[in-house]
Amino acid sequence: MDVADVVVENYLESQVRSLGIDQLRERNLDCVWVSITPATSGGPLADLPSFDLLAQARSGLMGVTGEPDGPPSKVGSPVADVVTGLYGAIAMLAGLFARSLERPGRRFEAPLLESTMSALINQAQGYLATGANPKRLGNDHPSIAPYGPVTTSDGLLLLAVGTDQQFVRLVKLIGDERLSRGEWATNDERVAARDDLRSTLNAIFVERSSEHWLGVLNGSGVPHAPVLDVAGAFAQEQIRDGDFVGEMSSPGGPLATMRTPLLIDGVRPAIRRGPRRQGEDTDSIFGA
Repeated sequence: MDVADVVVENYLESQVRSLGIDQLRERNLDCVWVSITPATSGGPLADLPSFDLLAQARSGLMGVTGEPDGPPSKVGSPVADVVTGLYGAIAMLAGLFARSLERPGRRFEAPLLESTMSALINQAQGYLATGANPKRLGNDHPSIAPYGPVTTSDGLLLLAVGTDQQFVRLVKLIGDERLSRGEWATNDERVAARDDLRSTLNAIFVERSSEHWLGVLNGSGVPHAPVLDVAGAFAQEQIRDGDFVGEMSSPGGPLATMRTPLLIDGVRPAIRRGPRRQGEDTDSIFGA
């Protein structure tokens, strides 16, 4: 039987007890143990089954996602699962490093609820510091303007003007007197009048195409981006002509897939193998 360096499990507390998983850990004290749990163990939610959607709902993430006059909305990808998985990976690496320092047998827990709440970042800290409950702002930023999409003649373009200097640069680039208003000189003033500012920007940008405005803004130092669908994201030159998309083997033949976004000494690690067939590793794990 092979010996594992790391065990990652996501059983409920009641399942851990009924399956005797803790006994397995006690017999392998050198092993790094990572538990992915619904919520921090010992709490009232720790034994309730949970999934990405439920974590987004309970964490407050859905509460700050969506249009101001619409219902809460989940994020379009399983961000709760991803964030929790990243915490689990960090825990695993920390455990392996601790073992190299002769401190083996560390047990880590990455709770789905608290991990998702940590992703609220400024929204959560703003609430903790002021007691003001964050509201849904659609694609706007709670404390920066303009910071969101504007409507062009054929789509949407995102502006993320984070400083007063960038706003001055944007006004000069556009060259439209409708933006030359003294009450928009500072970010605080722009946030206070964000609806009026958005309407003015939309009235200007809708007169030309997204391609035109990208040509104006590219290289200007004004943060911006096109709003793309998934196909458009993969069609970008950065992605299309790079090595982020690779190929791996699968039971059905070669399969295109995303590689890790990480680079190690300037090199993206290769895909060593594709997904395993069901039961392919049974003998290796449990012994022939």
